[in-house]
Amino acid sequence: MISKASTDITATSSRRTFLKAAASIGLSIPFLIDNARAQQAGRKSRILIAYYSRTGNTRTVAEQIQQLTGADIFELKTAYSYPAEYRATTDQAKREQQENFRPQLTAQVENMADYDVVFIGYPNWWATMPMAFFSFLESYNFAGKSIVPFCTHEGSRLGRSVEDIEALCPQATLLQGFSLRGASDGTIRTASADAQEAVRDWVGELELAGLS
Repeated sequence: MISKASTDITATSSRRTFLKAAASIGLSIPFLIDNARAQQAGRKSRILIAYYSRTGNTRTVAEQIQQLTGADIFELKTAYSYPAEYRATTDQAKREQQENFRPQLTAQVENMADYDVVFIGYPNWWATMPMAFFSFLESYNFAGKSIVPFCTHEGSRLGRSVEDIEALCPQATLLQGFSLRGASDGTIRTASADAQEAVRDWVGELELAGLS
């Protein structure tokens, strides 16, 4: 069981801070409420969650955010599979970084232009996101959109991933991110009650929890 103190939340602790930031980019509470109404009416969400997950830890967080926000969800999958053994996977991930490799993705997001807010979730591999997310972020125009990063990790939190996202999407607005300890041994730590409470707290601070 993970204690609340060990969840490594990097989200802002001030609701006022978020509201001020949201106002600066035109992201208002009515917009967020409209997203929920769109979902109830069967129309497409204006919020997307895009995630990559190898062990299921990041997937668990993404699915909880979806439950809290009513967002659409998209799982990144590469054209090839990573090794089943954890160390072999990390070795391959390191080679991909060193070679600045862009993995081929098996599917694309339909109508990306319709989304105003995009959550992106990933495991922290060698201090940043998997190279699959480099492929993803370079495939679309994120100008004018808000990006909300979240990751699972084994001690490195968000690493330099936020800086990498900013470099890939210079015309997007990055909102405060979130990090949560996962596990490399196949244990879904993010499914614990304390971990789920941490996600709820973070989403609540983003003024998104009322969308459920």
